[in-house]
Amino acid sequence: MSKKILILSGSPRKGGNSDLLCDEFMRGAIEAGHDVEKVRVAEKKIGFCTGCYYCQKSGGVCAKKDDMPELLQKMIDADVIVLSSPVYFYSIDAQLKAVIDRTVARWTEVRDKEFYYIVTGADEERASQERTIECFRGYADCVEGAKERGIIYGTGVYQPGEVKATAAFKEAYQMGRSVR
Repeated sequence: MSKKILILSGSPRKGGNSDLLCDEFMRGAIEAGHDVEKVRVAEKKIGFCTGCYYCQKSGGVCAKKDDMPELLQKMIDADVIVLSSPVYFYSIDAQLKAVIDRTVARWTEVRDKEFYYIVTGADEERASQERTIECFRGYADCVEGAKERGIIYGTGVYQPGEVKATAAFKEAYQMGRSVR
């Protein structure tokens, strides 16, 4: 059965290591027959949540006028969400964090999702990426019916493209192919 997969690439660098892993995951998922869309978050205009809760009084419409309503609808409509971020100071990058925070406008409508996580970082140790994974899990814990399906750790990569020479590159493709 074909699934609707939304990949949220938080990398601010087009062709950066986490972005390349997203491409490989996407290639595998497309070959497996899924409907896949990758969104480069840095290419969207998405402001940060100010906690004004206008959305709670307006039926889920945010006071900010940007690209988030369209992206949020894609998240609601997806069967699978892939969250991908480079690790900055042991945590998620600002671009993807803004998206996660802005789901508050309609957060109860994002439900029954399968989650995959992709992280990259210069440090060789996976432990350095665990806080980023915990950020992703924190969001998934707020999604009713969420199921974690897999994690790709791109360790020891800094310069764009370095990830191509790692096991994570092959793992991303295989994980995309394995979506069921």
